[in-house]
Amino acid sequence: MALMFMQLAATVYNTFFKRNSVYVTAIFASAFAFGVGFDVGVTAFYDKWNKGKQWKDIRHKYITEEE
Repeated sequence: MALMFMQLAATVYNTFFKRNSVYVTAIFASAFAFGVGFDVGVTAFYDKWNKGKQWKDIRHKYITEEE
């Protein structure tokens, strides 16, 4: 088990941390992915929490479609 962990740690080190350019790129990519995921999650929660109270939910009551 410890050997597998050491091999995994060595692989991660050699892949991401050995060169500064790859390390910085991985940090920026991770931050971007986290930001997008967090935004999607919070928006979904907000829409679920406020369902029926937002303009997009009640718009059809006030806007008539013109032909």
